[in-house]
Amino acid sequence: MKRLAAEWEPQDAVLICWPHEKTDWAPMLPEVDEVFLTIAAAVTRFEKLIVAAYDEIAVRAQLERRGIRMDRVILHQTESNDTWARDFGPITINENGTPVLLDFTFTGWGGKFAAALDNRISEELHAAGAFGRTPLRKIDLILEGGSIESDGRGTLLTTAECLLNPNRNTQYSQERIEARLTAELGSRKFLWLKEGSLAGDDTDAHIDTLARFGPNDTILYVKCDDPSDEHFATFQALENELKNFHTLENQPYRLIPLPWPSAKFDADGSRLPATYANFLVINGAVLVPTYHDPADSQALKTVGKAFPDREIIGIDCSPLIMQHGSLHCVTMQIPIGVL
Repeated sequence: MKRLAAEWEPQDAVLICWPHEKTDWAPMLPEVDEVFLTIAAAVTRFEKLIVAAYDEIAVRAQLERRGIRMDRVILHQTESNDTWARDFGPITINENGTPVLLDFTFTGWGGKFAAALDNRISEELHAAGAFGRTPLRKIDLILEGGSIESDGRGTLLTTAECLLNPNRNTQYSQERIEARLTAELGSRKFLWLKEGSLAGDDTDAHIDTLARFGPNDTILYVKCDDPSDEHFATFQALENELKNFHTLENQPYRLIPLPWPSAKFDADGSRLPATYANFLVINGAVLVPTYHDPADSQALKTVGKAFPDREIIGIDCSPLIMQHGSLHCVTMQIPIGVL
């Protein structure tokens, strides 16, 4: 019996991979370091933090200067191409009552970016003891953590644009993908979104940028309410798809629309994928990305509706979207029992 836990279930830790001068963050390293330090401070209030660091000594010094609780930090030195732990970190299942780490293949979102170092990180951390004695199993399937959402009861929410993209698992049909994920994750029901994609997104429409499960049969989703915006039609269609989804008990979902931030652009005028769906649920709190936007405060309130028993903490992720990701993308929760 296999089961993929929901993100709001109890956790031992959160995994992050620290940015460094050999990544694309080099031109703005101080700004992105500040984001990571803020995330580290928030996470360690509630649980442990596993840090994969290119320069362990330098990262330790940064954490100590910030006053981070170092008794809650597990630091390991490892090489990395980038910082997107959500997509190369291990996906943890519960197998007959025991946690097992699954190490799927990461190819830099269909070969768009160098990823060989990142693809080895889970294995290297496991060998170093970062995950305790929990076994790690390599899976010969290309899959990123940001591309799937679990309700903890056997339903998987995902997008056709990503999982059925020929740049991932060439010539895999929907039926074959479902069969593999049923075998590896214990999934029993699949909800496929065919609409919705953010301009500037490199992931081919990861679900964690669009729609997220919450407790009590809830789905929080991106809603574009500006008819003049290029995203309006596709997100109207996405909303209609969600209205037609049903739970395992054949009940409609409680749908909570997330606010739409104003358009964000890089120095070249290219639009950036700012989304409030990229939040992280941890023990006792939800970390929500903010963007110095008038909609930030409403986003925090909206996420709070789905998680009324948790502290809602805004994290300025304006630097992260400059490399086309956000808060959830740079983190991977490690469920209880792993450490």
